[in-house]
Amino acid sequence: QVQLVESGGGLVQPGGSLRLSCTPSGSINSLYLMAWYRQAPGKQRELVATITMTGRTNYADSVKGRFTITRGNDKNTVYLQMNSLKPEDTAVYYCNAQRIGPELWGQGTQVTVSS
Repeated sequence: QVQLVESGGGLVQPGGSLRLSCTPSGSINSLYLMAWYRQAPGKQRELVATITMTGRTNYADSVKGRFTITRGNDKNTVYLQMNSLKPEDTAVYYCNAQRIGPELWGQGTQVTVSS
């Protein structure tokens, strides 16, 4: 079973930047979309950004203009560049891969924005 492995989370001050990475442990067949979600304490998991295999992107209103989702050259790796971070961006960030078959989730990486 292919697993998604996230990295790049950490503690950053307001206004700072982080870059998250999501790397599959193997090849993902019939992949058509990858996404980043986040879940803050006491809140439901929410969609942050998506990118299709053709490169089309979509963002939550709360992160538009600050976050950028991109794919690696192998197209199975996905990144989330987060700039101008705010305390309300604090959450566990999850990578998601949608394909023909069961979707895949990573284990999550903690992002904390605090002074």
